[in-house]
Amino acid sequence: MADSSRIKHGNSGADSPGESPLSGRKKAQQSPGSRTKYQVGAPGHGFRKVTLTKPTFCHHCSDFIWGLVGFLCEVCNFMSHEKCLKHVKTVCSCMSPTLVRVPVAHCFGPAGHKKKFCCVCRKHLEGSHALRCEVCELHVHADCAPFSCSDCRLCHQDGNQDYDTYHHHWREGNMSSGARCEVCRRTCGSSEVLSGMRCEWCGITAHASCYVIVPPECSLGRLRNMILPPSCVRLCSRNFSKLHCFRISESSQTELDNSDDVDTPNPATTKENQSSSSPDSGKQTLKVFDGDDAVKRNQFRLVSIPRITKNEEVVEAALRAFYIPDEPQDYELQVYGQQALLSDDIINRNGAPDNKPDNKSVFRESIPEAWILRAKPRDSEVLKIYPGWLKLGVAYISISVSKGSTVDSVVQEVLTQLGKQNESPSRYSLVEVFMGSKQVQRQVLSGQEIMLDKLQEIRKASLRQMNQTRLYMMERRNSVVQVTLLVGGLPAQLSKEEYADLLQEHLAAKSHLVTITHVYTGQGAVVLEISCFSEAERIYMLAKDTAISGKPLYSLVIPEIMHKKLPRGCCPLLVFVNPKSGGLKGREILYSFRKLLNPHQVFELTSGGPLPGLHTFREVPHFRILVCGGDGTVGWVLGVLEEVRHKLACPEPAIGIIPLGTGNDLARVLRWGAGYSGEDPYNILLSVDEAEEVLMDRWTILLDAQEVLEDGKENGILEPPKIVQMSNYCGLGIDAELSLDFHHAREEEPGKFNSRFHNKGVYVKVGLQKLSHTRNLHKDLKLQVDKQEVELPNIEGLIFLNIPSWGSGADLWGSDSDSRFGKPRIDDGMLEVVGVTGVVHMGQVQSGLRSGIRIAQGNYIRITVMKPIPVQVDGEPWIQAPGQIIISAAGPKVRMLRKSKSKQKKQSGSLKETRTETPVPSNGGQ
Repeated sequence: MADSSRIKHGNSGADSPGESPLSGRKKAQQSPGSRTKYQVGAPGHGFRKVTLTKPTFCHHCSDFIWGLVGFLCEVCNFMSHEKCLKHVKTVCSCMSPTLVRVPVAHCFGPAGHKKKFCCVCRKHLEGSHALRCEVCELHVHADCAPFSCSDCRLCHQDGNQDYDTYHHHWREGNMSSGARCEVCRRTCGSSEVLSGMRCEWCGITAHASCYVIVPPECSLGRLRNMILPPSCVRLCSRNFSKLHCFRISESSQTELDNSDDVDTPNPATTKENQSSSSPDSGKQTLKVFDGDDAVKRNQFRLVSIPRITKNEEVVEAALRAFYIPDEPQDYELQVYGQQALLSDDIINRNGAPDNKPDNKSVFRESIPEAWILRAKPRDSEVLKIYPGWLKLGVAYISISVSKGSTVDSVVQEVLTQLGKQNESPSRYSLVEVFMGSKQVQRQVLSGQEIMLDKLQEIRKASLRQMNQTRLYMMERRNSVVQVTLLVGGLPAQLSKEEYADLLQEHLAAKSHLVTITHVYTGQGAVVLEISCFSEAERIYMLAKDTAISGKPLYSLVIPEIMHKKLPRGCCPLLVFVNPKSGGLKGREILYSFRKLLNPHQVFELTSGGPLPGLHTFREVPHFRILVCGGDGTVGWVLGVLEEVRHKLACPEPAIGIIPLGTGNDLARVLRWGAGYSGEDPYNILLSVDEAEEVLMDRWTILLDAQEVLEDGKENGILEPPKIVQMSNYCGLGIDAELSLDFHHAREEEPGKFNSRFHNKGVYVKVGLQKLSHTRNLHKDLKLQVDKQEVELPNIEGLIFLNIPSWGSGADLWGSDSDSRFGKPRIDDGMLEVVGVTGVVHMGQVQSGLRSGIRIAQGNYIRITVMKPIPVQVDGEPWIQAPGQIIISAAGPKVRMLRKSKSKQKKQSGSLKETRTETPVPSNGGQ
């Protein structure tokens, strides 16, 4: 494997990008710079012939390298056959900033468990020091992340940006070994090395030598009808990080907060370098900083060099360690706090006399360990200026500047080359853009600023930052700032004026900058439109640290969907994911759907619930919903949808399910399965696209609790009537008591309830504890169905069914025909009333040995409760006080998505392999 390949004589250059690839020879008389370099067409690489001692694969063709000779790039560890050298098209990692079309920062999170390769040093990712972008397929080591640039997917138009045509967004490697090239149809993926190219929007794959001839415009692929096009989303995100823009939970980011720039090497690398510094190893390790910022943060790279070598060769090794593609003649090494070495000085740490007659340039004693890499002052330089108003991708204009060149003179020269010399330079500004991996920083340069001084200032702070910095010329114009925030956690059922007073009191909102545009009284949330970036950022951060009546507030950045720009036939999918469901599977599904779709259409339910997603899609004329969670999560989404549907342009979106809960009864009825077990998320989306719409009844339960005295007279209401919505079933008695015991056990130790198997085991345990329990429920209840009194048999549990699945797939009603009752359906407007005699009876139903006791069917149920009794609705239990319970139909039926029977279950293949199929038009659910 490439990541385990080594070069004879202990060359660590193939082992760590932080180490110098110049340390591979023990012979002191042969310096690294004297070895032959092999030039290729792809820029940035520095190939040298190496001897292989372990199985190694070519990164160009992904074939095994037979023999002992390979060609290794000493900067990015790209390995190649000799025959492939002249065909290499993949640019070196040090040149990746030159390929950025529109700078978009990454949002790093902890890596998953699948085998991946680092996109910077091209080595295998393993251990806890690996990161992945939550929005694109960038995978890196933690200490490699600062050297990746801001080349993430462009998922929205930022402010006044306007990109009509979206090109493919190519990412190298980390695809299935069976992926096929879109051009030559040959295999282009590999599980052994970082190889092949893949578009992160449409999913087509190609060889690195073939993808350049693929037409640049991207069609968004097979899922284009359910993807929210990035050209239709606008978001003013200047002061917000990607974490805030995509509402990504901050809990998984805490360990990354202190790694904003270059990270110190991991312990394994440090140990390896220390061991290589023994007197017999023939080489030494230097600690190199790339500027003043790195010195302040104590963030450095370790560079391994031979004991006798020229300073210029040490500079070359340091440049490679920081992925800087410049020539070493323009740089120098300075001892930390001292002057620079001369270019012809010899570093000799052996203490032996040198053959050079002038011993003044020979260091006989131990040289300092810490060094700073500096750029030499320059009298002139050629700048690349990117015209910000041209939609030409990476097109730029080359301008030569000297000591006296100012920003204004550069702007004038650019206008002259563009043929706009008659326009006033005051209409334009020069903007410095730092394309960091985690943040894109912009700074407008003042007109009289000296360009060479500015560049030298950046290089003095950080050479890495200079390599990731661009200069854009932008037209000055007064842009309208409009930031939308959703603030929730407020008291419910207040007026707009009362919410305004609360915001003024607790957040000091400035009324001339902040406007309340929408009020959701039932959810206790308001939507704010803010016309100032700093005010929006202040309210966003302050709301997270504020509580009203003991309840913490939350705030979310809401994008604007320009629904009039949606293409014909587009029916975007609104995805809700409960990451707490299904153990770690919810987290992985959330990650996968952010990759496959636009992350602006994927919402995490732990961040504000379903309301932010429904508000974002309020003006979309046609959309569908996919809920990833258990039956309780589905009911939650249905409840909020029922409350806000009158504010939606699509009031009845169809809802699909990915079952992540324990029972998943509704998902079973709709053919989505008993539980998610790692199916390909791409195939799930195809199934959603082809699913059929069905109607389902939904029921309202009115709980009117009253205290009943011994003489039978009412003594007032204990609490106001409560309304609950029901989708699946409602249980009273032993069924609800087991759910309540399970609920209490989960509240005591929530960390243990992260698997379906464990949850069912707890259900069995609490059930066994109730074997000898008798309640005589029929004596504590009076039942009325469709205004007819129904005599209850001797039962311990009474259950009202809306769907033909109960208790993790059991058929409680039974399949036997009965002339007294009709065949149950989820859209027949009827509830089935069933009784169970106890825990043993419930176990027999679960085993398929018996069915429940059929009692009645009807569409209006009235229950009189004479004693406190356990009640559960769709798995949510509580103790109900004596009083009346009324169950009736809840308005219009809801639209659900049922998996198509004709949808053949595909063989478990790779996501990328499936996505290379020829796109097939879809009706988008319309």
